Amino acid sequence: MKTKRITENIGEAASIIRSGGLVAVPTETVYGLAGNGLDEKAVTEIYEVKGRPAVKPLSLMVPDETAMELCCEDVPVQAHALAKRFWPGPLTIVLKAKDFIPSIVLAGGTTVGLRCPDHPMTLELLRQCGLPLAAPSANPSGEASPKTAEQVLSYFDGKIDAVIDGGPCGIGKESTLLDMSAAPYKILRRGALPEEAIREALAEELTVIGVTGGSGCGKTTALKELEKHGALVLDCDAIYHELLESDDELIRNLGAAFPGAVRDGKVDRKTLGRIVFADPKELEKLNQIAWCAVIQTVEQRLRDYAMQGGRLAAIDAVELIASGMSERCKAVVGVLAGRETRITRIMARDDISREAAETRINAQKPNSYYETNCTHLLHNHADIAEFEADCRELFKEITENG
Repeated sequence: MKTKRITENIGEAASIIRSGGLVAVPTETVYGLAGNGLDEKAVTEIYEVKGRPAVKPLSLMVPDETAMELCCEDVPVQAHALAKRFWPGPLTIVLKAKDFIPSIVLAGGTTVGLRCPDHPMTLELLRQCGLPLAAPSANPSGEASPKTAEQVLSYFDGKIDAVIDGGPCGIGKESTLLDMSAAPYKILRRGALPEEAIREALAEELTVIGVTGGSGCGKTTALKELEKHGALVLDCDAIYHELLESDDELIRNLGAAFPGAVRDGKVDRKTLGRIVFADPKELEKLNQIAWCAVIQTVEQRLRDYAMQGGRLAAIDAVELIASGMSERCKAVVGVLAGRETRITRIMARDDISREAAETRINAQKPNSYYETNCTHLLHNHADIAEFEADCRELFKEITENG
């Protein structure tokens, strides 16, 4: 067999593939060894030419996102989101295979990896073939993955039908392999696409609802309703207090900004309070430092949650709007209640006097602030059943329109 070098006639390469032959193809990462992924004989030859162990499954090259529903079952919406973001590109997404995918491709398993390569010649080949292509890297097992047609020929000249010479590959590193066949999602192989880029993209697909309002308005009840919807609830006040005990960077920053507020690596909250509440500028400085740490932690937890397959999250923060966290939210829900209702709740909840409850409310923003800055409002008129029903109706509306 003479291995043909193809530089222009992609139709010739497509004809070879359709007839059961093997063609090495360029991608943005490394060259792949491609054959008809639905032809058991062609796939068997790929294994034999590479010396690839039969227990190692093959991924399929596809032309675009629509191949997911054609080749796979139970495709999560998050997989489509990643394909829209990163395809064509160096991401292989593993999903549950449909029954017509040959068992040899799956190596006896039930899942298959799909990849859309970012190279015009190979994308044109996929379009002309009209077939998914089994295409592992074009090297004998254990050897370095080839970045040029010359390297492919040094391995397989005379052993495969053709190589499409698309020039040197730009990345030279295999695609990242992400298993999305079940939650939690798992990185099976770290490759050219950074894991953090995947986590960030999945987190951006979350429906995030911000919940804010003054003390005693009923935010806790609203958040419990969101939890019933399956939401991850992130309490920013609780996160801040957690970080005061555990975040070395935050503690160092507070110590540098407020001399005397950190002793022996621990934050002295009373000293810190005396400093910041005596001077509005110092309080603003604290807020900037604290929110920087809290936002970073919130984003990290949203990314972790997205990798678990999560879809809905809520951020609970009194200063949701002032901190800028509201910009992260699909909807910002302000929970409002009458002054007397709030006073009664705060007194009962915190076992404090009416005067102390009024002082707390007077120090917080008025209802008009939330009416101006929130996208949705929930009015709590003290009837718990009615308020819960209002919460359910609003959150259903927000999530179903997402």
